[in-house]
Amino acid sequence: MTQEIGDSERKDMKTQTRETRVTPSSLASVASQSQPRSTEREIIEGMGLEARNIYAWFGKKLVLEDISMDFAPGTVTALIGPSGCGKSTFIRILNRMHEFIPTAALAGDVLLGGKDIYGAGVDVTKIRLKIGMVFQKPNPFPSMTIRENVLSGIKLAQLKVDNQEELLQNCLVRAGLWDEVKDRLDEYGGALSGGQQQRLCIARSLAVNPKALLMDEPCSALDPGSTLRIEETIRELSESISIVIVTHNMQQAARVSDYTGFLLSDGGPGKLIEFGSTSEIFSNPKDKRTLDYVTGRFG
Repeated sequence: MTQEIGDSERKDMKTQTRETRVTPSSLASVASQSQPRSTEREIIEGMGLEARNIYAWFGKKLVLEDISMDFAPGTVTALIGPSGCGKSTFIRILNRMHEFIPTAALAGDVLLGGKDIYGAGVDVTKIRLKIGMVFQKPNPFPSMTIRENVLSGIKLAQLKVDNQEELLQNCLVRAGLWDEVKDRLDEYGGALSGGQQQRLCIARSLAVNPKALLMDEPCSALDPGSTLRIEETIRELSESISIVIVTHNMQQAARVSDYTGFLLSDGGPGKLIEFGSTSEIFSNPKDKRTLDYVTGRFG
């Protein structure tokens, strides 16, 4: 009889565990620990990165429809949604990488500090320095040392720096990598682990003093320990710049972001279903589709 009760209790515990996974309570408790740090005034004054009524096409196919979001300085925004809903396309639009694709087209406005980055006469190279990008797979320059990787953007943009060694250390410290590589600066960047390579790419982006940093699933190829270190780096960096991160990891979105945008295509172009503080998105979403996604019912 005792054994039967024990088995029953274990079944109840397993059932409760499954139910916990499909309720927002656990994610909400994580998200509630990080309160949004921006103000409406910061957004209204155009201090950060803004997207206004964005439409995007590949050839004749509309892939994004009427998306507007604000990314205030000093905040992290997570973009979530199923594969194929246009999250990566959207962040590539934010620093003019979308136009690399021959059939790509777009409509709408992207503003940085209140100025249209697609405006006539805008220097594309300078825009990409101000709005950095970190990709899913770490991409350090394999023929360059750690030192050369960090300073490569400075040389490419022909920027003058009074003290390159100080800048090098500062960027590696901010990327959470200095203590691990300070005695290895002349080794090739490809010799680092995957997590270290990703932080090296972050340091490289920081060297040119960006106003915003876009991250397209930066932890998807990393182990849990490296993922945690990248998340710590994101939170530290967000004190001074806008960060936008695409992620399929709901726990990660809850841990690192202040705001969350949920995109969904539903057989058509990607649309912004809901945008708000991360704590609200994971605890009290306004749209049932958002609730279903964050609780794992689909996606």
